[in-house]
Amino acid sequence: MTTPAPALDELTVGIVVTDSYPEQDPDQDTGPLLAALHARGVRAQAVVWHDGSVDWASYALLLLRSPWDYPERLAELDAWLTTAGAATTVLNDPALVRWNLDKRYLDQLAGLGVAVVPTTYCGTVAQVRDALAAAGPDARVVLKPTVSAGARDTGLFRADDPAALTLAATILAAGGEVMVQPEVPELSDGREKAVYVIDGRVTHAIAKGALLADGGGLRGGVYVENPVRVPVSDAEERFAAEVLAAVGRATGLAAPLYARVDLVDSAAFGLVLLEAELFEPALNLHVAPEVTDVVADAVLARLRGLHTV
Repeated sequence: MTTPAPALDELTVGIVVTDSYPEQDPDQDTGPLLAALHARGVRAQAVVWHDGSVDWASYALLLLRSPWDYPERLAELDAWLTTAGAATTVLNDPALVRWNLDKRYLDQLAGLGVAVVPTTYCGTVAQVRDALAAAGPDARVVLKPTVSAGARDTGLFRADDPAALTLAATILAAGGEVMVQPEVPELSDGREKAVYVIDGRVTHAIAKGALLADGGGLRGGVYVENPVRVPVSDAEERFAAEVLAAVGRATGLAAPLYARVDLVDSAAFGLVLLEAELFEPALNLHVAPEVTDVVADAVLARLRGLHTV
């Protein structure tokens, strides 16, 4: 005897958010996505990931969207991923999120043939000093921690700028590891492109504009993206597919529901991966409103797949 599948209106989807956002970096996606799910007959609500009163098992599906305060609460996030992942289905997969949190994954993907910006990973100030010396005093370099979001503790410097070592020491003192990369001039010109893939389909792309100020810190002193919709070339679409295929080989996990593949076409290195964001990327649905329906349909399809018997 088979058990009938529950009706959609008997299931609840949790859109995982946090409880406050900087004025300059609001969550633009959750409201439209909730409305689109409600229009499809799905009971959906925003839920704060660190709300200790929540019964995670009451949700048929949890969709990670904007838990953007996690960098200051990494141990809490790790515990939450375990708790929520044991109680229900979380997308993207907690195992994929954990893998994606540490940008050392870029080294794994490079080993699988994905073109990335050349990176030196440093665990001591001496190693950072050696990496800067190898770059040459007139070179411009980017330093960042392997675990960060929103360009936290990320700086653009001349390699001989003492501020570069100061930032490195700050990252290391916090228990982090330092990435040292050559500046990619196209990034400083604002030509980075974020390509979005929803359930295996490239939907849209944005340019965020240049973020880093020369000499350290952020342009304007705060993290502010200025997303502008841009076209995706055939080569960029193929590259995004190659990146996600390599992610699958590296992790052995199913394809993510959503992904943002940050890339730049550079004179020095060609088309290269900057980051594959598989955890909590802003989808910028306010810039590409028609994509809201694509995301909602993908969530609905996963929900039906999970609860069909």
